[in-house]
Amino acid sequence: MGEEKNTPAGVYTATKKDGTVYYRSSFTYKNKHISLGSFDNPEDAHRVYTSANLLVSSMHLNIDDYSANQLLPFDKWVIIINFRDNDIYFTTPIYMRKNYFSYYLSPTEELKFSIDDLFYYSSHKIMKRGGHLFVSDYGMQVSIVSRYGIKPYAVIGRDYKHINGDTYDFRYENIEVANIYNGVKIITRGHRTRFQAFIHINGNFVVGYYDDAIKAAIAYNKAIDILHTNGFKKAYTPNYIESIPASVYADIYSSLEISQKITDYRPTEPNNQ
Repeated sequence: MGEEKNTPAGVYTATKKDGTVYYRSSFTYKNKHISLGSFDNPEDAHRVYTSANLLVSSMHLNIDDYSANQLLPFDKWVIIINFRDNDIYFTTPIYMRKNYFSYYLSPTEELKFSIDDLFYYSSHKIMKRGGHLFVSDYGMQVSIVSRYGIKPYAVIGRDYKHINGDTYDFRYENIEVANIYNGVKIITRGHRTRFQAFIHINGNFVVGYYDDAIKAAIAYNKAIDILHTNGFKKAYTPNYIESIPASVYADIYSSLEISQKITDYRPTEPNNQ
C-alpha cells in the first residue's frame, strides 16, 4: 500500500483480500499521522483529506458545523477538532471542556463525563443499542452505569436519576443512586468523587476509599471474608459483581487494601452479633 504518483494528496491505494482496490485517506498534523478512513474512489478520499486540513487551519469551524453531506466521519471530525484546540489526541470522539469532557455518539448526542473518567473513555468506545450505553471491556459488554455502582438491570428514575434531568450528563455530581452495592456510598468533595466501602459491626467501620464503585463493592466482600476468618459470625450479604469476569474480580480482590481496623478486629464474644 502506498501513495501513488497519480493519486491526489493524502490518498493511498490498497487492495482487499479478494483483489478489490480501495483508497485510504490520512494526513499528518502536529507530527501525528491520523487515519481518516477508507473509500471506494480516490476523489472521495481526497475530499476527506481536504476537509481534515481545512479543520486544522480554520479555527472558526467547530463540532456543531458538521453537516450530513460531510464525507469525513463524525468521530474523526471531533477527534481532529479536539486535537486542534486542546493539543491532546484521543482515538475516541472526545472534546475537552473546562472541568469535564464531552463524548459524542453522534452530532446530536453529546455525553458529559467527569475528568476522572477521561483515561477510561479515551480507550473505550461507547456503543448504543436499544437505548442502552455500553463499552466492550475484557471481552464483555459492560453498561457505562456500572461505574457508578448501578446494577445493569437498574431502572432510571427508580434506582438512579440524573439530577439536572439531562440523561446524557454522566458527571458524578449529576448522578444520584438509590440502590447501590451493599456497603458502598458515593463521596463527592468538590470535583473529586470516590466510593467509600463501609461495614456495620458495632456501628459502621470504614473499609476504605476507592476510585470506582466496583472496587468498593469488592472491598466490602473482602472485609466480610476477613471478619469471618477472624471469627466474626454475623451474616452479611456480599455483593454479586456480574459485570466483570472471575479472573478480573480475583485480581482486584487481591490488590485492594483494607482498613487495619477491619484486619485487626476480633470479636469480643464467642457467639457474636
